[in-house]
Amino acid sequence: MTREEEVRACTCNECDVSAAEESAESDFASPRAADDALHTPVMLTECIDLLAPALEAPGALLIDATVGMGGHTFAFLSHFPHLRVIGIDRDEQALALASERLSSFGERFEAVYATYDMIADVAARLGKNGKVDAILMDLGVSSLQLDEAERGFAYSHDAPLDMRMDTSSGITAAELLATEGAQEITRILQCYGEERFAQRIAQKIVAQREREPLTRTSQLVELVRKAIPAATRRTGGHPAKRTFQALRIAVNDELAVLERAIPEAMRVLRLGGRLAVESYHSLEDKIVKAAFVAGASSTAPEGLPFDVPGYEPEFQLLTRGALQAPPEERERNSRSASVRLRAIERIREEMSKA
Repeated sequence: MTREEEVRACTCNECDVSAAEESAESDFASPRAADDALHTPVMLTECIDLLAPALEAPGALLIDATVGMGGHTFAFLSHFPHLRVIGIDRDEQALALASERLSSFGERFEAVYATYDMIADVAARLGKNGKVDAILMDLGVSSLQLDEAERGFAYSHDAPLDMRMDTSSGITAAELLATEGAQEITRILQCYGEERFAQRIAQKIVAQREREPLTRTSQLVELVRKAIPAATRRTGGHPAKRTFQALRIAVNDELAVLERAIPEAMRVLRLGGRLAVESYHSLEDKIVKAAFVAGASSTAPEGLPFDVPGYEPEFQLLTRGALQAPPEERERNSRSASVRLRAIERIREEMSKA
């Protein structure tokens, strides 16, 4: 059995990121902490093991599509001495920190300011004939964004209601709550946060903004607390965790970006190239799973009693279901509690669209 097959597998697709985010706000080290600690990459060994076969050759190219502060990239560059990494992120502050942290690797690392659904454009410009050897995506909110109180991601600190990963563009959470109707706010809280009391919270938001605009995280936390019954508040962690998660996803259009990014990432893999994705929410994992299963399936018309040459799957799945972090990592690193890791390998060239 290969090392990949020995990694723990989980067939469950439902995962709740909110509990991990709640503890993360206190557990994650700040990039400006006194000991200069940086966030611990999630399932690092498993990511390296899954992508290693595509990265052994000299001149191999990895795209870290969500480079953040560079934790995964640092490990990959250290592990593979001939590897080159392109790091993509929409957060300019994170890119600056990653570039500083990875400066010792010189030209082997290149930072690109973009959302990761632009991965095909990045590969066309910086890849090898538009192709890359491997891609890593570590989805969700980063420890930097949680740690920087003024970014408004954390409900444990009073700060402006911003929540944008790219602070130079897009609407803030405060602007979203000031303009959307109760029905749309309810949908956001239900779909992205699985919030049982979404309608009550949405109605209170609309009523509150008629008296005073919601501009601070503390205002929203107090509003949500009052909207949720006292008996419910006593269990299940912080009452605002699902609301904050839902607003973050909506503000950054995270699921739509992911739906565009996964097919593009699959398309730019060279033959034998590999893609690994770490998801932290059941909706993220559902998108990744659907794309991976489709890529690993025949494209021949249904119902034929035989395999049609040229319609074989272009990819093979490298994990049985979604892998989870081992218990010891979940104890050590709270962010890993909800992670689901999936990976695929291109085994056939893309069919011509002509």
